[in-house]
Amino acid sequence: MCGIVGIVSSLPVNQQVYDSLSLLQHRGQDSTGIATAEGDTFHIQKAKGQVREAYRTRDMRSLLGTMGLGHVRYATKGTAGNEQEAQPFYVNAPYGIILVHNGNLTNTRELTQELFHVDRRHLNTTSDTELLVNVLANELQDQLTGSDFAPDQAFDAIASLHERVEGSYAAIALIAGHGLLAFRDPFGIRPLILGRRSQGLVGDEWIVASESLVLEAGGYDVVRDIAPGEAVFIAMDGEMTSRQCAKNPRLIPCSFEYVYLARPDSIMNGISVYDARLRLGDRLADTIATYAPMGDIDVVMPIPDSSRPAAMQVARKLGIEYREGFYKNRYVGRTFIMPGQAERKKSVKQKLNAMSSEFKGKNILIVDDSIVRGTTSKEIVQMAREAGANKVTFTSAAPPVRYPHVYGINMPTRQELVAHNRKIPEIATELGADHLIYQEVADMEAAIIEGSDVTSLEMSCFTGDYVTGSVTPEYLAWVESNQAS
Repeated sequence: MCGIVGIVSSLPVNQQVYDSLSLLQHRGQDSTGIATAEGDTFHIQKAKGQVREAYRTRDMRSLLGTMGLGHVRYATKGTAGNEQEAQPFYVNAPYGIILVHNGNLTNTRELTQELFHVDRRHLNTTSDTELLVNVLANELQDQLTGSDFAPDQAFDAIASLHERVEGSYAAIALIAGHGLLAFRDPFGIRPLILGRRSQGLVGDEWIVASESLVLEAGGYDVVRDIAPGEAVFIAMDGEMTSRQCAKNPRLIPCSFEYVYLARPDSIMNGISVYDARLRLGDRLADTIATYAPMGDIDVVMPIPDSSRPAAMQVARKLGIEYREGFYKNRYVGRTFIMPGQAERKKSVKQKLNAMSSEFKGKNILIVDDSIVRGTTSKEIVQMAREAGANKVTFTSAAPPVRYPHVYGINMPTRQELVAHNRKIPEIATELGADHLIYQEVADMEAAIIEGSDVTSLEMSCFTGDYVTGSVTPEYLAWVESNQAS
């Protein structure tokens, strides 16, 4: 999971990119990078850590130009602490290309061999983003027939890239002296949204970003989601062209975006994240009413912040009092995206504090957005008991996460998933809860896509069905062995 943004402006773009990345900080906290284009010259700054601590005044002053892109990283490939693997990545030919990427490629072994033995390209890191920019560069080089650049050449290159690359990718690239190129994988697994604002006589300015909230905060109108398989080219003068570059595109966005990853004030693929979470709460309430003894529940409590909409709907629909029993320290990062199990466990009590007045002697129903490794959930149940809770029923607005996620979320091994090879009562025992209730898979999908044009979701971590069709047991074993090494 990462956050990306690209802007073509009539004004210096450095502050706009910085502000956009600050709004996308929830999508990655390991490292960040900004690149700007001043004519045909790139300026790049990359650093470990969060946006507010990564860039100094002198860094911002060096980021000259009216076209730029940025990235916040949460490592799913490579090493979180390796600054060399921070994005963006740059290649000097053809023209000079710099690229940021959100997603995860699943045929990295084959691409690495092809790039070395066939394309004769050198890779300096294990990042799949470096693979992606080199594939793009190689395919664009093959399309060039003269000295002049044309958007159709970029679109033909993306069509060839789709034939070679497997997995999930929403990407934005700057082509030196020419413009910005944005493209999305043929399944639209990771989000990418196009926006525009008019500057009077200056003409149109454009933005492409992971989430719509970035567009709205910058005063841009949402034009549309970039379609699965589509590529969009925006010239430095603001002229925009686009083309569908995939043979059989299908929109199958990642369900986990709506469950946890995205901010609630974003709209993706025509679906309001906030409304989807409300509907998840409605569906979860029906399941709770079936399985939980209602007389054993005094209050409903969310784990702030992403589960709050679902918890409010659970309380409303079941007619049970809603209370906020956990206070969140907003200066601690999201525990799910901490780079290591020990760090996640350590940060739970730094992040949350249970107010004993809300727990003492009560039967508590806790609503969380999902349960992945179980580290946070186990600590929360223990905190509730230490605060005086009589009974703890733990519920998840998402189904059990039983399988690795290989499309850009850090769930690469089955062994780290608390639900893998466990029945629900066994998971409840592991978490220390009196009762444990999960959302049903069909209910989750129906709640998210209700009222939209989306017909299905990428739900592999819940079902084990991988939409790209190329994820084999051998590949999963290889991912797990590399993660353990």
